Amino acid sequence: MSRRHPKALAAGIVLSVGLPFLPLVLWSLSERWFFPGLWPQQWGLRAWQHVLDAAGGQVASGLLQSTLLAAVTAAVSLVIGVPAGRALGLYAFGGKTLAAVLVTLPLIVPPLSVAMGLHLWFIRLGLAETFAGVVLVHLTVCLPYTVFVMWGVFANYDPDFEDQARCLGASEWAVAWGVTLPLVWPGIVVAGLFSFLLSWSQYLSTLIIGGGRVLTLPILLFALMGSGDRPVAAAVSLVFVAPAFLVLLVSARYLGRRGLMGVR
Repeated sequence: MSRRHPKALAAGIVLSVGLPFLPLVLWSLSERWFFPGLWPQQWGLRAWQHVLDAAGGQVASGLLQSTLLAAVTAAVSLVIGVPAGRALGLYAFGGKTLAAVLVTLPLIVPPLSVAMGLHLWFIRLGLAETFAGVVLVHLTVCLPYTVFVMWGVFANYDPDFEDQARCLGASEWAVAWGVTLPLVWPGIVVAGLFSFLLSWSQYLSTLIIGGGRVLTLPILLFALMGSGDRPVAAAVSLVFVAPAFLVLLVSARYLGRRGLMGVR
């Protein structure tokens, strides 16, 4: 069906993904919208003017903070998760099962318990209400996914390619840069994407560890939702969704041309 009617399939996918966001768009463009009206009784750009003008500094600050926080968390998660995934995927060693269980534990324990437990230690270490502390608490959620994705990548990886490159005189750096990285790069993209989106959407852990001083878009959005100003909340929701949707779109387009284990 996809080969015969690609445009219809693409339109169906866009419709199914975009339709849930239609109420947000309508709310963000409304001045008055009361039940049982199907459409707003009065249209306007007050919500967007509020986002861009009155609260523009706060929204821009939250957007920048969320982007920086998610990017740093994804980078640190990859730095730790890629070698850990390689070790778990390629080698058999004592305690491997225990290591897998330990990596899984932060996903099994409720996030509230993890954040509350870490909060006390972070206060003692001076990490509470700091950017570094929020990055560390986000890693408890993002790092396990990165490790497991890279574990699956390296479980299907053939290290003989590296041995052949060494036999031809390649240095360790040349092997890592010219052989290993191109073969596992799609998996790194997926792992980085997971980490970025998970960190981007964190609310409770950011609020507990950040103490309200690390202002991100989810914290700002929850505050606006509680205020009852639905048009402004809808506008900020669209701002919050846009970067994540862009990351997904670019990554899906990139990975659509490649397999998980290199170009096919």
